Amino acid sequence: MRKGRYVLDSYALLAYLQAERGGAKVRDLLREARKGATEVFFSPINLGEVVYVMERRLGREGTLEILDGVLKLPIRFVEVSLERVLSAAHIKACYAVAYADAFAIALAEEFEATVVTGDPEFRQVETLVDILWL
Repeated sequence: MRKGRYVLDSYALLAYLQAERGGAKVRDLLREARKGATEVFFSPINLGEVVYVMERRLGREGTLEILDGVLKLPIRFVEVSLERVLSAAHIKACYAVAYADAFAIALAEEFEATVVTGDPEFRQVETLVDILWL
């Protein structure tokens, strides 16, 4: 049986980091990933989005401390290929989603994974990828 595969979007990681609504679901997925029962993927583009949001709130030093912890989580940070850039651009051209969100969607398509989010923008792509709503 194939393990569950999940792609976190920025909303999901921020919910986890800030102990917001839905953060507990993300925590549970990360626990499962630590045990090897699931795989959790994240795009560096989405990481950049999380970093700038956190830096606006906490400043550079606080954000770097949090980033150090994030990089130790059982998350596979998948490098951005030209093919994925083109896939994300196509998604952005066809759907009214943020550019960073298009990378999460493209990553989920590529890895046949479920997107984890609470962002209502993703409702319009429910026919493209499975979504675990926070």
